[in-house]
Amino acid sequence: MNDTHLSSFDEIEAFLAGTQAIEFTFPDAAARYAWVQATLTRFGYARLNRHQKGLLRRYLQHVTGYSRQQLTRLVARYLKTGKLHKASYQRHSFPRRYTREDIRLLARTDELHGTLSGPATKKILERQFRVFAQPEYERLASLSVSHLYNLRHHTVYVRLRGQFDKTHPTQIAIAERRKPRPQGRPGFLRVDSVHQGDQDGLKGVYHINAVDEVTQFVCLGCTERISETYLIPVLETLLDAFPFTILGFHADNGSEYINHRVARMLNKLLVEFTKSRSRKTNDNALVESKNGSVVRKQFGYAHIPQKFAPLINVFNRDHLNPYLNFHRPCFFPQVTTDRQGTQRKLYPYKAM
Repeated sequence: MNDTHLSSFDEIEAFLAGTQAIEFTFPDAAARYAWVQATLTRFGYARLNRHQKGLLRRYLQHVTGYSRQQLTRLVARYLKTGKLHKASYQRHSFPRRYTREDIRLLARTDELHGTLSGPATKKILERQFRVFAQPEYERLASLSVSHLYNLRHHTVYVRLRGQFDKTHPTQIAIAERRKPRPQGRPGFLRVDSVHQGDQDGLKGVYHINAVDEVTQFVCLGCTERISETYLIPVLETLLDAFPFTILGFHADNGSEYINHRVARMLNKLLVEFTKSRSRKTNDNALVESKNGSVVRKQFGYAHIPQKFAPLINVFNRDHLNPYLNFHRPCFFPQVTTDRQGTQRKLYPYKAM
């Protein structure tokens, strides 16, 4: 760039106002330093007043792309020495004691012996040189146990003997993994979510189904997305809709429920938080049955766009939830125990 025609600060100010969207490049850092030095010298930076210095620094910052801090350091160096040049230095590096061939030999030894512990491997390396007189083990014979583990993490070693483990399950200390025990008391909810299908790569709405285990009082909600930001307000509305105190909240192991925000909300309400056990399909069977007999029967399986979630919530509140809880017949089980101690559930018509 030839900027020698810029001789006044009014021209510099006009230049800055007209080139905000333009980026300037230099061949290398040396050329950038040389241009900064030439510009500071041409305008006589040391003799300028405060306003002119600020304007010139803005000009240098805009053209070079340097940060304000970096430009301040360059100007200070120019005022001190009168010159700017890229500092050249050589980093200090320690001599490498163990070569790539040594690391490959260590990987080969571990492969033959099945990757023993550090002390056992160290003893093998010593014996290879001192007992069996193999010269390639001379450096490895003096290898310490701690540095042996360092070499096992080296890129050369990992490339030859990289070990990959399966993903280990993690224990999430949120909710108690057991079946709820309402003992005939209302207020122990079973909760699940039902997705309303995809279409052309777009997600549909999510229905939130909450059922009381004892009274089978049902409340349905709807959310655009299953993330915590969208789900928490819907859960709070559902909990307020039940006509009794909520004592328990049971869900499957989905991350939409097993997270810290839901746990904090339930803890604030003093609600017992439980989650389903592995290989126990009946832990959340009540709400699963309601998913089919209530949600799918009413809304079907077709895709419903997310934008209709607020309208569905209004429909649920004003029409569907009152109908389900006050007009729709519902079976209630009666549990009997035979002589062998087996429990059986009966659904008599008179208990509907």
